[in-house]
Order: sequence, then C-alpha cells, then structure tokens
Amino acid sequence: MTEVTTVPQRGIQLTEEALNHVLMLKQQQGNENLCLRVGVRQGGCSGMSYMMDFENLDNITEHDDIFDYEGFKIICDRKSLLYLYGMVLDYSNAMIGGGFQFTNPNANQTCGCGKSFAA
Repeated sequence: MTEVTTVPQRGIQLTEEALNHVLMLKQQQGNENLCLRVGVRQGGCSGMSYMMDFENLDNITEHDDIFDYEGFKIICDRKSLLYLYGMVLDYSNAMIGGGFQFTNPNANQTCGCGKSFAA
C-alpha cells in the first residue's frame, strides 16, 4: 500500500495515488460540481459491500460527514461511517489486482476480491 498523505483525524483517508486517480476520473466527467460519495450496503460475498460514486455537491445533507482533500470533497453518510471510520482508500494500476483497494480496520473478514467485508 502506498503512503497515506492525509491527517489521521479524517474518518476516510486517501493515499496520494487514490486522490490523483479520483481527480482524473472527476475531470473526465466534465462536471466540476462533483464530490465522491463512499458508503456501504448490504450484499457481497462477505455480507457488506463498499460503494462509491460521484455525486453532485448539492446532494450533501446534514446526515453526511464531509472530508476535504485539497478542495475535493468525499462524503459519507453517518451510518456507513460507523463501518468505514479509519478506512484507507488506495489505488493501484497493477495489471493484476489493480484498481481501488479498501483497507478497513473495522472489517473482521474480507472476501478475496476485496470489495466486500463483514464487521
């Protein structure tokens, strides 16, 4: 895993590689009014699966926590944050096993694909 470049007080942490890749994806969307929503939902091979997608900044509610990374915002609803607090989001462009990787200190079991967990 690459080095985390954020302060440890943030509930969801990003590595520099993950931030750079998310910013590149945001630029491809052609909409500067986007943030990244990260959360969990029931499902996946271990019981809960990670979800993340771009969302319009206007959709942030009082039930969301906001984490700012050099002007780019990551939002997470408080219920999901109970399962994600302290998670590190990394990105790798490796041919095998590449993509976004979640290191979640709250997960007591993860599946082989790394996209779902149990807490």
